[in-house]
Amino acid sequence: MSQPSAAKPLTEAEVAAVRADFPYLTRPARGGLELAYLDWGATSQKPACVIEREAEFYRMSNGAAGRSTYQIADEATAAWDDAHEDVAALVGARASQIVFTKNATEAVNLVSLAIAHASAGRPAARGGAGADAGDPARSLILGEGDEVVVSRAEHHANLVPWQELCARTGARLRWLDLTPDGRVDASVEAVSRVVTERTRVIALTHASNVTGALTPLDDVLAAARAVSALVLLDTCQSGAHVPLDFAALSAAGVDAMVLSSHKMLGPTGIGALVATEELLEAMPPVLTGGSMIEAVTMESSTYMSGPARFEAGSQPLAQAAGWSTAVGYLASLGLERLHAGEQLLTQRVLDGLATVTGVRVLGPTDTTDRLGVVAFAVDGVHPHDVGQVLDAAGVAVRTGHHCAQPIHAAFGVHASSRVSFGPTTTPGEIDRFLQAVDSVRSYFGR
Repeated sequence: MSQPSAAKPLTEAEVAAVRADFPYLTRPARGGLELAYLDWGATSQKPACVIEREAEFYRMSNGAAGRSTYQIADEATAAWDDAHEDVAALVGARASQIVFTKNATEAVNLVSLAIAHASAGRPAARGGAGADAGDPARSLILGEGDEVVVSRAEHHANLVPWQELCARTGARLRWLDLTPDGRVDASVEAVSRVVTERTRVIALTHASNVTGALTPLDDVLAAARAVSALVLLDTCQSGAHVPLDFAALSAAGVDAMVLSSHKMLGPTGIGALVATEELLEAMPPVLTGGSMIEAVTMESSTYMSGPARFEAGSQPLAQAAGWSTAVGYLASLGLERLHAGEQLLTQRVLDGLATVTGVRVLGPTDTTDRLGVVAFAVDGVHPHDVGQVLDAAGVAVRTGHHCAQPIHAAFGVHASSRVSFGPTTTPGEIDRFLQAVDSVRSYFGR
């Protein structure tokens, strides 16, 4: 059974007011129909205030941040600094823990490549002879015989970088598998089989972008603490849908998490690594150049500390300003209330799909510990064809493998169709979706 949220969902009137903030709703879908956008898990639509803030930055404050003292440059610098503060506030972190990247994929790669750089030419044994006792990067050294743990539910962005790291260092990649209902199996028994004294890194999705299931973390974090493993969470799906508290997570053993602006009502082209100061101090720089240096001679350079060490070059200033506005908008709505509403919408989808012949939900069939993300397969019909039928009805959904081929393989399918919800989603849009899905098999003569 579903677990009711303690928070109250937005009322019908409040949802209507939110919908008035989103310009995309003024355009029709294909064929002039009203658009039901149900692909928020891939990319979120933007409220007008975010679009206007990004444009306003270009109109009025487009200076070189941190590079001069004239007024426009000072305004650009303030916008950049404020964005660090605002994103940090939403996720329970400090501005000194926020590194802006071009997306969450780059944030994951930033950590994996920093480990690769730290490990290059270094002895792999933890605290082994030859490791410089004064070098904080020694804690990141990875080598043959060490292990990196992921799960079968990972998005490729939190799988392929670790495969590459293992290939470069000789480490072994291991993974937590799935329970029969498609959740990450993070039970004590499963964790004890996979996490060993050789585990150096654990990188897990916080919520699957296919099943929507939240990963239970307690036993994983306990095992990670026992072996002093670095823990990274992919919070791209959860960041705009449930409250995150990095202070609490880091106290429990999480060293880093990654965020994606464009999934959080913000602009494309910017994401973030949220990491403890200890990890940022240990990580060597990956991208080098302007903005991240202290001093440069012809022979060598020294680098800045904290987030600036990893923010080389010209930065996405307008995008940061837009993201700053987006997280403020999310906070004003209340993530607890948004999640409560999405729970009701998810239950409506699951109940509706259960009545459609030939449709199979991938993953849990209730709303316990899950987000508003539902992937499904239609017997005898390719997901792209499903998507075209729904598009003809004005309903926009995601089709394909969702950058998550291994979890699809576990379900015995190559791809699926997926619905996901945002703050503008209404029960009426869900009903239109269900009506369209019900017509798919007959449309193709199945």
